[in-house]
Amino acid sequence: MNKAEFLDALERHTKMRPTYVKRVVDAIFDPVDGVISKQIKRGGKVTIAGFGTFDRRSHKAREVSSVFTGTTVKVKARKIPGFRAGVSFKDAIR
Repeated sequence: MNKAEFLDALERHTKMRPTYVKRVVDAIFDPVDGVISKQIKRGGKVTIAGFGTFDRRSHKAREVSSVFTGTTVKVKARKIPGFRAGVSFKDAIR
């Protein structure tokens, strides 16, 4: 399901106007200005009971072996977004 299909499904399910649904989805999930991304950028986390938790995870700097050249390459430390599914969500999928 892509974003357009997601918006259509929400419109049918909530019977809200398409413009309202798009505004709400963008306010929550926008990668730059969305509520979730802003909270994660600040180092916080967003927990939606029954669904899951969005957070920021840290990866340490390390050295890896290049598959192509066989040499050792340094990989910088970085922070990436993470998601852990809630118990209710996992149970509903199983």
